[in-house]
Amino acid sequence: MLKILVPVDGSSNSLHAVRHVVNEFRKNAALEIHLLNVQTPFSQYVSRFVSRRDRHDFHRDQAELALLPSRQMLDRFGVPYEAHMELGEKAYVITDAARRLHCDHIVVGAARKSSLIRMVENSTINKVIELTTVPVKVVAGDPVSPLERYGIPAGVGTGLASLFFAAAE
Repeated sequence: MLKILVPVDGSSNSLHAVRHVVNEFRKNAALEIHLLNVQTPFSQYVSRFVSRRDRHDFHRDQAELALLPSRQMLDRFGVPYEAHMELGEKAYVITDAARRLHCDHIVVGAARKSSLIRMVENSTINKVIELTTVPVKVVAGDPVSPLERYGIPAGVGTGLASLFFAAAE
């Protein structure tokens, strides 16, 4: 039985990953699916003024909200799963959960971005790929805006060209 970890954050991109897993389940019902939502802990400053119980309740409520659309989709298609809620730095928690649960794959949804942006950004997905020994399947999500697709790479290219010409002088 293949074990698949699907980190979800409630976004439409994470739903693309869940939809992909539903399609895989239709082909092979021998899948064990683990949904994971990772909440970022509060800073020490906030922790000094908010009780541990209130912080725990807040994180639990936020995780349940983030997991809800994925749970509804899996329930609608009759796909069995386990839901997990954890607290910590996302990439480290995801890779640790994959190891602890003995997962065979990690399936994540990501916005479609240009190669240049994906290469230079410090994304959770890049960090997970770097940290884990488990294969990571990145499912293309919603397309990015034209500004993100063309404007930012053009701006980066213009900036690099300016630096090049300034250094040449």
